Amino acid sequence: MYDVLSLCYNFSMFDSLSEKLQNIISKTRGKELTQDNMQEALREIRRALLEADVNLRVVKSFISSIKDKAEGEKVLEGVDPSQQLIKIVHDELVDLLGHEQKPLDFSGSPNLIMMLGLQGSGKTTSSAKLAVKLKKEGRKPLLVACDVYRPAAISQLQTLGKEIETEVFTIEGSKDVQSIVQSAIDYANSNDFNTLILDTAGRLQIDTDMMAELLLIDRIFKPNEKLLVIDAMTGQEAVNVAENFDAQLGLTGLVLTKLDGDSRGGSALSVSYCTGKPIKLTGTGEKLNALEDFYPERMATRILGMGDIVSLVERAQEVFDEKQALELEEKMSKNNFSFNDFLKMQKQMKMFGSMDQILGMLPGMNISKNDREKLSHEGDKQFKKMEVFISSMTPEERNNPDLLNTSRKKRIAKGCGMDLAELNTFLKQFEQMRMMMKGMTDMKSMFGKFGGGMPDFSKMGNLGGLGGFKGKLGKHAMNKAMSMMRRFK
Repeated sequence: MYDVLSLCYNFSMFDSLSEKLQNIISKTRGKELTQDNMQEALREIRRALLEADVNLRVVKSFISSIKDKAEGEKVLEGVDPSQQLIKIVHDELVDLLGHEQKPLDFSGSPNLIMMLGLQGSGKTTSSAKLAVKLKKEGRKPLLVACDVYRPAAISQLQTLGKEIETEVFTIEGSKDVQSIVQSAIDYANSNDFNTLILDTAGRLQIDTDMMAELLLIDRIFKPNEKLLVIDAMTGQEAVNVAENFDAQLGLTGLVLTKLDGDSRGGSALSVSYCTGKPIKLTGTGEKLNALEDFYPERMATRILGMGDIVSLVERAQEVFDEKQALELEEKMSKNNFSFNDFLKMQKQMKMFGSMDQILGMLPGMNISKNDREKLSHEGDKQFKKMEVFISSMTPEERNNPDLLNTSRKKRIAKGCGMDLAELNTFLKQFEQMRMMMKGMTDMKSMFGKFGGGMPDFSKMGNLGGLGGFKGKLGKHAMNKAMSMMRRFK
């Protein structure tokens, strides 16, 4: 099983830019948008983007669009000017990042996905990650080793294929890439593979021989997708590489790797705009399941510190076991929630992601990265203590919290080498949690009895800072999230 935790967006790449943009916008809070403070805000946004290594022509276009929209924007009554500025910047960021999510093209049988890139960009690993993603979506991918020049390239792909339990097609000793691809297609047709992922040859730099081979594959086999894998750490050079590949091959999309790295984020904000090609996938970690679809609106929303409630709900759908959740709900309603149930719930929460990641996805959480990390560290420390307490209990005690009298508590505290006062504090909090959970299930039952169902968030205006400009973005995100929750339920 692959670590689901790595699926959560690691957002360190944009932390600096995100914090600067939020600080700039917060300075306009409570003030009217005048020519002077608007010019100052635009200067600071321009500086923040350049420091994030965003391409200069992208910065110029971005600032010009914001200025034009801000000057033509009518000030809405009762709306904070800074929130109007957030809306304008948000909309421009969405456009900058590709406007809307572009899914992969799966037409044809089998359909071909051609992975392109320079050496070191993460092309081979991304091919394996894509296979994991497609298998999860119900497809049957075949990895095709087309890099016949780089030493150990084929063995690397075979090792990855074995790890993810995906077949790798190769012809031993052959350097005829055209023959390898044709044989792979024939093999796929005979063995019910519906997607071929071609791991093509890379070079240290773009050269004529490499492009000639890639053009040959493109012209003969006409792949559905030609995805350029770009290392987000390369900064400005990523734009030049993408433009060169696109000019030669006509890319269909981009795969941005190392989005979890500590680069300044400029390539992600530049490469799609400069090439006109959408970012379709992003690598968000080293684990082989850390490849995600790219959503421009969600990325823009998170850069501006507005959370990502839709991704949060989707993560819940992936992680939580519905059957187990219903069993826990039943136990809560009868106040039979045990320490064993608590450990099961905690295990699922760990798979959900760290507290730092979850806080980063919640709307209206104006908490700095450092504070989020401190909260996460403290929370993890407390959860570990709880695990130690529970591990020191007998099976009967774990299953029935009401058994814990004074002598048992002393034995448990002594057994785990911790203070009795800490144990009592944990037990008190645990009992409060049990009562709260029972109250929530009782409330849900009451809603159902009176036919209330789930409340309609679309009629509730601005929600917890989600949107700010009469709740437009907030309502859209919350309605989508609630719709998904109802389907999940």
